[in-house]
Amino acid sequence: MAREKILVVEDDANIVKLLRYNLEKEGWRVVAAADGEAGLAALRRERPDLVVLDAMLPKLDGFELLKLARREFRAPVLMLTARKEEVDRVLGLELGADDYVTKPFSVREFCARVKALLRRAAAPEAASGGVLRAGGVELDYERYEARVRGKAVALTSKEFEFLKVLLQAGGRVLSRDRLLEKVWGYDRALDLDTRTVDQHVARLRDKLGPESGLVATVKNVGYRLKA
Repeated sequence: MAREKILVVEDDANIVKLLRYNLEKEGWRVVAAADGEAGLAALRRERPDLVVLDAMLPKLDGFELLKLARREFRAPVLMLTARKEEVDRVLGLELGADDYVTKPFSVREFCARVKALLRRAAAPEAASGGVLRAGGVELDYERYEARVRGKAVALTSKEFEFLKVLLQAGGRVLSRDRLLEKVWGYDRALDLDTRTVDQHVARLRDKLGPESGLVATVKNVGYRLKA
């Protein structure tokens, strides 16, 4: 059976060579692009299962490419960045990246993060094939789609995860720390500010439109779903 396809958008030929060798050794298929414009074209052409995206790219930088990609694709995105400032890491996550690795990085850790993202992306399909509902909102595991009053709504993978976690909680209050832990995983949650949760919830409410009131704020604690 063919393994997942990974698109690497990186302008450093040595890093591409390193990543291609190690990713292919794990059994994945690798496609590479050397700048942002070529990366966007490859996304549309190849429809990869995961994207490895450098933050600093010629022609179209990684953050701008990520914004464009999230309008069309839900495939997980792992960002590579040489920047260590928290604001840059958070910016990538807020724009829809699923994880990030700071250069220089451990190849072993990098491959582990790729495996985790691919596993998480496949999880909804393997879970039950069912649909979670609250009010006029539906989350379809089999199709990996969200619908509001019957109309499909384009969510990023992180927004999809947020909605899933809230629906599964069944009205229970989830703290911001708990949401970070469940959506990004324990190790990533330690690196993030709880404001990241507020920003994602704000965007999720915006996309839920007439059903935005389903996501209720519990002052000084976190969020719950009105159902």
